[in-house]
Amino acid sequence: MLSYTFQMFNSKLVYLYFHLFHNLNSTFYWIIYIKGSKIMKKFLLSIMVIFSGFLTIACSQEVEEEPQFLDVQLTINPEKGEVNEDISMEAKVTYGTEQVKDADEVKFEIWRANDEEHEKIVIDHSENGIYKLTKAFKEDGTYYVVAHVTARSMHYMPKKEFIIGKPSEPEGETNSSTHDMDEEENSGH
Repeated sequence: MLSYTFQMFNSKLVYLYFHLFHNLNSTFYWIIYIKGSKIMKKFLLSIMVIFSGFLTIACSQEVEEEPQFLDVQLTINPEKGEVNEDISMEAKVTYGTEQVKDADEVKFEIWRANDEEHEKIVIDHSENGIYKLTKAFKEDGTYYVVAHVTARSMHYMPKKEFIIGKPSEPEGETNSSTHDMDEEENSGH
């Protein structure tokens, strides 16, 4: 509570108690207690009305920004490749409409379906918010890649499946990179 004491006109004391409450709808409530002459009450009341009008106008003109979100578009080219053929993996990282060229970390986690071992490769920015890896695979099978992207205090993990040569038995929904990443977090990485 703000409390002001004013001494005005012929040493009359006017006490003005001003409470400003702000609720979720940005509506202001004013409670005024004035002790003094009728002229002073009218004078101070008119000042308070004008002041509250300015506050209402100023608060209503605030522009609310639309929240921005991290988005990662993961692409594999070709999605069906051959053994020892280069496969291109790209993660296009955006934050709202902005291309993210300075992500905190971009890491591709790659594994063959139903294999325990996952390869993790840190990727640098190529151009225009694109983080790119080209890799050849020596073994036929169904493969998966998860792009772990951390940028603007957010983390995004899109997952894609691709095939090299003859497809192998794909993984079920319960067998994913989540388990592997939990182990990584618990080990302090």
